[in-house]
Amino acid sequence: MAESGNLLRHETSPYLLQHAANPVHWRPWGEAALAEAAATGRPLLLSIGYAACHWCHVMAHESFEDEQTASEMNALFVPVKVDREERPDIDHLYMSALHAMGEQGGWPLTMFLTPDGAPFWGGTYFPPEPRWGRPSFRQVLEAVAQAWRTQPEMVRQNTAALVEALGRLSAARPGAMPGPAALDRAASGLLRLTDPDQGGLRGAPKFPNPAIHRFLWQEHFRTGRDDYAAALRLLLTRMSQGGIYDHLGGGYARYATDAVWLVPHFEKMLYDNAQILELLALAHAATPDPLLAERAAETVGWLDRDMTAATTPAGLSAFAASEDADSEGEEGRFYVWTEAEIDAVLGTQAAAFKRAYDVTAAGNWEGHTILRRVTPAGSPEDEAALARARVLLLAARGGRVRPGRDDKVLADWNGLAIAALCRAGAVFARPDWVSRGERAFDFVMTEMAGPDGRVQHAWRLGRVTAAGQLEDQAAMARAALALFETTGAPHRLDQANGLAEAALRWFADEDGSFFTTAADATDVPLTRPRSAGDNATPSGNGLMAEVFARFYHLTGAPVWRARATAPISAFSGATDQLAAMPTLLAAADLLEEGTSVVIAGPPGHALTETLLAAALAAPDPAVTVLRAPDASAIPPGHPAHGKTPGPAGAAAYLCRGGVCGRPIEDPAMLAAALHGRGAV
Repeated sequence: MAESGNLLRHETSPYLLQHAANPVHWRPWGEAALAEAAATGRPLLLSIGYAACHWCHVMAHESFEDEQTASEMNALFVPVKVDREERPDIDHLYMSALHAMGEQGGWPLTMFLTPDGAPFWGGTYFPPEPRWGRPSFRQVLEAVAQAWRTQPEMVRQNTAALVEALGRLSAARPGAMPGPAALDRAASGLLRLTDPDQGGLRGAPKFPNPAIHRFLWQEHFRTGRDDYAAALRLLLTRMSQGGIYDHLGGGYARYATDAVWLVPHFEKMLYDNAQILELLALAHAATPDPLLAERAAETVGWLDRDMTAATTPAGLSAFAASEDADSEGEEGRFYVWTEAEIDAVLGTQAAAFKRAYDVTAAGNWEGHTILRRVTPAGSPEDEAALARARVLLLAARGGRVRPGRDDKVLADWNGLAIAALCRAGAVFARPDWVSRGERAFDFVMTEMAGPDGRVQHAWRLGRVTAAGQLEDQAAMARAALALFETTGAPHRLDQANGLAEAALRWFADEDGSFFTTAADATDVPLTRPRSAGDNATPSGNGLMAEVFARFYHLTGAPVWRARATAPISAFSGATDQLAAMPTLLAAADLLEEGTSVVIAGPPGHALTETLLAAALAAPDPAVTVLRAPDASAIPPGHPAHGKTPGPAGAAAYLCRGGVCGRPIEDPAMLAAALHGRGAV
């Protein structure tokens, strides 16, 4: 007999707990919910969202807190609530089904399933009354329940078509390794989609799309085309001065609702800020820019100050998932200002601040002001005065009711943040940022690693709440390699190897590509999802290909080359879809044309350290760095095997395509060589 009432009270996910007091008899996703649907003959009503989702909150207030609506849901369906961040595999499966129906995706996701988990109809947000050409949620409930009772053949046909479509979407499409022509087509096609004035992709809403812009940036080094690099610089400049950036507390919101980066959807996500931090570092490494340096420092400050999720007695601490868009029931209330509020806090300093940050009596959004920088940088004295004003406003804002924070720890998002902290720490000469990444990495590996080598996906309040998926192994392996390259600690390479081997054991298909879910997962119906397409986060297959390619350049071992080639080739037959796989394409470029920098020299030697600093601050993402304190540290299969420090006591060797160049003993010369991909 199924337990009665709303069962979300037993969960730890902040999103699920937001719904624990609903009159809806929610069940968490799992075999028990499917069994209840089978026993009662009722379809499942699956609702998927996340804690920082504004429209999820709206639908909750309008429908899930309404007694009449809840009564209908309880009588006609088995209601199931899923946190998409905790179960990205379930979200991906049913979002793919919605797309197969020809519908535009989004959250909250509302899907109706047969008792075995097969989808037969769905949508996203439904209003409480008919509006915007959409039926009310109660109308949807009644129509779907009637179809379930009276039109079983229609339901069967819908499920069969959607299950077939899901199978096609999860199939590999093997082909040849993408060569320069394929990379050219993808990059030039993506560049045509960018906004030449405001940056990012054309139109509204505007998302950062980090994977696309990182690929374009890497293509700049492969091709020498400056317009690829300019696309990233424009994106970072416009976002960093726009309303999407929190000019007081640091950090970027998930997206802008308009075409000029003014009005954000105010939620802040760990994965966005991790990837943007890496982009800030890469762009600054090529051409130093005070704006990028400031935004990087402020974003790391936000991560450490506001996004530290938990700290162990040993001082290890990982990052939280997100901050909400809403506070006190209003989107953006925490972040926006009136002119009178600015005047009250800043007094005589207000006039200059208002000119710089677009503060007017009328406001620039619904009678309020979203802070954005609209004037060019002034004198050092003027900028210092604005900085003091921002400190005062941040302190004043601290007295407001803060947005909610989802403090669960997600391994894959933390992996992205750790790798970004390594990159930024090297570029901006901030070893404390690298140390912060180490503490997050060690937290995940201490609190979330299983005995079989896998890292689990989600953790909160001392409890693992979701099994590990491909992206967790891939992002954490990539983070371990970033720590190895940055710090030289040998155990980081061992950790990366362990995570890579776990991915191969539990997630790999026979063709060398990877499924999202593990081979022993028991609560994912219909099909094991598999994809190489990037979304807001990089695909697991793309990240695994990058991990294997980095291993190849660090070791020279052919097995890593074969492992990197396999997932790339498994999807390269989808030539019409390659532009949607920029992380996979970047891994292909890294494998074939990446630069391995070997620093031969004893640790602590002045020249060794300056050469290392230059190598680690390279602006090209397709660079790996191997420390060689002695000859034995260079593996036999590596093209630099046998190279020595030389008479200066330390030397750098640039290796590409199995060939290494002459020793470089001048850090400035090394840095210049890494700004392009000339002959080694």
